[in-house]
Amino acid sequence: MTVTADPVTLMKQEVGKAAAALVKSGSIVGLGTGSTTAYTIQYLGDRLKSGELTDIVGIPTSFQSEVLSKQYGVPLTTLDAVAHIDIAIDGADEVDPHKNLIKGGGAAHTREKVVDYLANQFIVVVDSGKLVDRLGSVFAVPVEVIPMAITPVTNAIKQLGGKPELRMGVKKAGPVITDQGNFVLDVRFDSIDDPVNLEKVLNNIPGVLENGIFVNCADIVLVGEVKDGQPLVRQL
Repeated sequence: MTVTADPVTLMKQEVGKAAAALVKSGSIVGLGTGSTTAYTIQYLGDRLKSGELTDIVGIPTSFQSEVLSKQYGVPLTTLDAVAHIDIAIDGADEVDPHKNLIKGGGAAHTREKVVDYLANQFIVVVDSGKLVDRLGSVFAVPVEVIPMAITPVTNAIKQLGGKPELRMGVKKAGPVITDQGNFVLDVRFDSIDDPVNLEKVLNNIPGVLENGIFVNCADIVLVGEVKDGQPLVRQL
C-alpha cells in the first residue's frame, strides 16, 4: 500500500482495514462500492496474499467492485452459486442514529441492497461527515427508474412531495446509466419522518426498480474521523 500524508485518505484506509479485519476465513463476502470500500477490497487481497485469510469468495455489488476484486486477487462468485452471504461491507452517503442509511451516490444501490440485505452481518464503513440526525438532511434519495417510465415516475414522486432531478453524467453527455441500464432520479424531501414507509412507497411506484433508503439492515457502523491530524476509527 502506498503511504500518504493526507489524513483523510489515511482515515479511509484505516476504516477499510478495520472492516476487512472482521472477515473470517471461509466466508462469502458482499463487496460494496465506493472509495472507502475500495480499501476494504484492497486489504482483503493483502490478507489473502499473506495467508492470514483463506478460502473466501466475494459477491461484487458493481462493476467497480468487480474490477477492484480482480485487481487485488479476491476470488469472485455469484448469487446463483451460493446459498447465503456471511458478511457484507459497504459504504453509505448518510447514516441516522437508528443506523438507517441513504446509499446510491455511486448509482449502485440496487445491487447493494440485494447483497447487503442477504448478508448475515452487514458492516457499514463511513467517515463522520456521513452521520446525520435525520435521513435526507444532506443527501438526496437516489431512485433507479427504467427509462420508459421516467416521466410518470417523476410526476408520482412530485405528488409525494419530493423534488426529483435526473442525475446527469460527468464528462458524459446525457444522464447517468446504472449497471442495469437504467436512469437515476435524485429526490429531495423537505423531511423524511418515516424512512421505513417512504422506502416502501417509492418502490411501489410502477417503473421504480429500487431506491437508496436502507432500513433495519446495518449491524455495525465503523466511523472514521481525523482528530489532531490522526486517523481514528470508532464503532456505532
